[in-house]
Amino acid sequence: MIPSDTPKMQMPSLLSKLGKMTSIRDTAMLEQSLLKTLCPMLGVLDSSLYRIDDLTSAMRVLHHHHSRVVESDGMARLVERNEEVFNDANIEPEVRALLDNVRLLGKPCTRKRTQAQDLLVAYPLFGGREICGYFVFTRDREVTLTEDAIIKGVLEVYANYYDLLDVSQRDRLTGLLNRQALENSFDRIWSILSRSEQPSGAPDGRRVHAPSSHWIAVVDVDHFKKVNDTYGHVVGDEVLLLISRLMMSALRASDLLFRYGGEEFVLLFSAKDSQDAMAILERLRLTVEQHVFPQVGRTTISIGLSHADPNDLPQEVLAWADRALYQAKETGRNRVCDYQALVSQGEVDAPSYGGSELF
Repeated sequence: MIPSDTPKMQMPSLLSKLGKMTSIRDTAMLEQSLLKTLCPMLGVLDSSLYRIDDLTSAMRVLHHHHSRVVESDGMARLVERNEEVFNDANIEPEVRALLDNVRLLGKPCTRKRTQAQDLLVAYPLFGGREICGYFVFTRDREVTLTEDAIIKGVLEVYANYYDLLDVSQRDRLTGLLNRQALENSFDRIWSILSRSEQPSGAPDGRRVHAPSSHWIAVVDVDHFKKVNDTYGHVVGDEVLLLISRLMMSALRASDLLFRYGGEEFVLLFSAKDSQDAMAILERLRLTVEQHVFPQVGRTTISIGLSHADPNDLPQEVLAWADRALYQAKETGRNRVCDYQALVSQGEVDAPSYGGSELF
């Protein structure tokens, strides 16, 4: 355990860390800052943030670890590292049971670990009046009343500031993540994709449930200019809102959908292979095609797909998906085109990155 100072001695340091935390302009960095702020104060080496994406049951988990490293001169220092996953497949049963209690009670809960003397502690994170996540840590003693008050205060500051940042990364019409959020997240998402592309068995014997392949799709509403010209922008906005809701209903909670601009959307998702990826997008396309829109009636979408290899630049993969979208619109619209399949069939040139108008 890290030695814990008294609350009086911690306060100046805590206020300084809160000041730094609220200067951050990226939600992912803000989450890391929260854990870095609370870990030393609580005297713990490890803590975790379990976030329920968009108030659904899907978990995105951020683990923050401290480890002691002894240098050649005999001096010990602490090394920090962060680990992030986009699914909850490997949450320990003890942690899951504790989170269920926090969810039901709406307040912090503690339980003793079965195979150790340590206590597992979890606090709820609130977004408005709803629980949107959990702060979890393990240590050898109960939380004091002073520590409890400080934790709740820091979590409230964090939650309020996170909501402000999140609003700035949301499209006002559809509520989806916007282009800025996508571009800000590319490096982080790509590192996660790289880590998840591993065999089904991890080195320590645990089974890894993450899919082996990831994909980017660019979605465009067909003949949308005609909708605006014929029915007006109010109806056009209604169509975009309905299409975004239809797509979200057809996707899984772990899929990431962004409104990229105008009538264009970008989707990041996982699938076991190209056939599975095409099936997911075909379901998306059919969901929109079969819906009857007020006043407008039927409308359709075209989709371009590309495999997301972590060894490629994200901007490059996005450009390939956009090229596949162009092919889908040129060959009749209301269809899905896979860039890698188009290349293998000789319908488009082999992958090469020469700059994209998307960035």
